[in-house]
Amino acid sequence: MNRQTLREDAAMPTGTRRAEQLQATREALLDAAERLFAEHGLEVSARKVSEAAGQGNNTAVAYHFGSKEGLVKAVIQRHSAEVERRRQAAVERVGDSDDFRDWIGCLVRPMTDHLAALGNPTWYARFREQAATDPGFRELLSKDAREWAPLQRTVREIDRCMPHMPAEVRAERSLMMRLLLVHMPAERERQLAEGEPTASADWDGMATRLIDAIVGICVAPVSPESA
Repeated sequence: MNRQTLREDAAMPTGTRRAEQLQATREALLDAAERLFAEHGLEVSARKVSEAAGQGNNTAVAYHFGSKEGLVKAVIQRHSAEVERRRQAAVERVGDSDDFRDWIGCLVRPMTDHLAALGNPTWYARFREQAATDPGFRELLSKDAREWAPLQRTVREIDRCMPHMPAEVRAERSLMMRLLLVHMPAERERQLAEGEPTASADWDGMATRLIDAIVGICVAPVSPESA
């Protein structure tokens, strides 16, 4: 820290300095948690997160987030506002479209565009995968999703435009859609982080192929046995 910075800190009101320090610590904890949870699963302890964030105080997570669940929720909310801002713009662009593919695009692209904007490496897609497959935490993702109007509108429109089929077939294909949405971005993110070749040159190309796959699954003919 140089003398100029020291003078600026000395001139700054104590309350302001304290607030900035607390915010910096909070961001460091979120960064560490997102990375560790993505790479090692949500069983990583709060103590490990504090250590990775450079905090000697093992109670830092409890102080800033109340609990490990609060920390996981904060990581989700850190990204969801921007993803839903993008989704709202996508919903406005497609308007009242009856094209099933348009609405699948509103489901897929906000997340892939957000991951592209974050640069490389990123950890959020793998973090979401861990949360979605952990029985103790997946409800946090579901609860967050229910709180966003653009996502709920997208889901309703997908349901409206989806081809007619027996209810049990429709339910299974919706599950297949959710699995692709969670696991495919996580796999691409993992490949990028580890320097492996990827099928698509960028997130935009990956989104197009993911939309193709989901539309294909959802509109595929239902065999007589399934019906």
